[in-house]
Amino acid sequence: MGFAKYQEDIVSRYVGDFAMRTTQPPVSPPKAATPNAKNQSEQRTKKMSSLKKFAVATPRPLPVIVLADASGSMGENGKIEALNAAMKEMVSTFSKESRLRAEIQVGLITFGGKAQMHLPLVAAHSVAGFAELKAEGVTPMGAAFDLARQLLEDKDRIPSRAYRPVLILLSDGQPTDDWEAPFNALCQSERAQKATRLAMAIGPDADEAMLRDFANDAEAPIFKAHNARDIHRFFRAVTMSVTTRSASQNPDLSTVFVVPPPDDDALDLDFQ
Repeated sequence: MGFAKYQEDIVSRYVGDFAMRTTQPPVSPPKAATPNAKNQSEQRTKKMSSLKKFAVATPRPLPVIVLADASGSMGENGKIEALNAAMKEMVSTFSKESRLRAEIQVGLITFGGKAQMHLPLVAAHSVAGFAELKAEGVTPMGAAFDLARQLLEDKDRIPSRAYRPVLILLSDGQPTDDWEAPFNALCQSERAQKATRLAMAIGPDADEAMLRDFANDAEAPIFKAHNARDIHRFFRAVTMSVTTRSASQNPDLSTVFVVPPPDDDALDLDFQ
């Protein structure tokens, strides 16, 4: 190959490469975000932040479960009337409490003739009316213990995020069914062991030994109700303890259980 031919070949290649480079489409610079797109992005961020704040602020349930004797003997000396009035007053007070951190829920299991869920566990503020208890039948306390344990272990009814429950047992007599195995199963269940358990013996015929074994608060041994007025005093102490917990920085912590003194102007005959 002569020098002239070599030079011609080099020039031809250069011209060809230059033509290819000049014919390729230019690369566009990245587009800057438009003001509208930027606003939409900021709005989405604010919305997600608001949703997170709402999730954190959702109150956690604080269950209060009452196991109440409604047997025939509770119809004597105004006991069932006092229980009905005390329950209504407690639920009414709970319904007015702030739900910033805790939402107080109330459930009522009765045992009189048969054990049943008289008031399903619901938020106190949603209780539209309280059906009064009627005293009748025997005292199937063991069946009531089974219902209470099943309710405590139901993660749909009492989710894991719930605060420690409060269990309240009150009776004026002796169980009439096989109660020991259900009693032990309830008291030894994980959630019942963590719960605050309170007990009230109504009158002189109550099984104080069993009630004492049920209660687990060293500062709140079983309360002995000698008359209808004492039933009101006990439930006022329960109400004060629960509402104090619900309004505290940490509703999982126990509060002091203090039964208010009797009213001097209220005269009640003692239960016989």
